[in-house]
Amino acid sequence: MKKIMTSDDLDKTILRLRKKPSFQKLWEEGEADYQLGRQIIQARIDKHLTQQQLAKMANTTQAVISRIESLDVSTTLQMASRIAKAVGKNLQLRFV
Repeated sequence: MKKIMTSDDLDKTILRLRKKPSFQKLWEEGEADYQLGRQIIQARIDKHLTQQQLAKMANTTQAVISRIESLDVSTTLQMASRIAKAVGKNLQLRFV
């Protein structure tokens, strides 16, 4: 019987993999897209919107919202700003 990976298992696996420089580089390169995708999902859920509803409000398609949320594509700042406005927020960028 195949074991199902738990959240703890996943965390341990990621920590182990991040010790490898090649994986760490990929992890860092994708971090901004990941954080943006999470924030879009959370804002959409907070507003009780479907992807289709958000897409209409942001003047795009449900497929685009889906690809952004699933990290299949990197979104443009223009699209991120349209999505932010659609959920009643402002897009802020900063270097930390």
